[in-house]
Amino acid sequence: MTITTRAIPEGTIGTSFGEEALMTTITSREFNRDVSAAKRAAAQGPVTITDHGRPAHVLLTIDEYNRITGAGRLVGDRWSLPGFEHIELDISPREIVPERDFDL
Repeated sequence: MTITTRAIPEGTIGTSFGEEALMTTITSREFNRDVSAAKRAAAQGPVTITDHGRPAHVLLTIDEYNRITGAGRLVGDRWSLPGFEHIELDISPREIVPERDFDL
């Protein structure tokens, strides 16, 4: 299997803060022949799978996918991310409705 790897800068897909990861490229034929090798490479960084010489798919670990998509974060947490500081929300105060009596 021919696997091409190159370093990608920290803080981008496939990297956590303070570390550098590898960007691996394999053909779809190579992927089909050795899925396990592609999964091992994905543990080191994103794996680009090419189809007829063009990037077609990217293989990521589930942890990396969740980090990128923000899975598990609360909506309010997303507002604290860079790029959202200029957005103002006009949220009206909640109205407290007194309890009512009811019959069963």
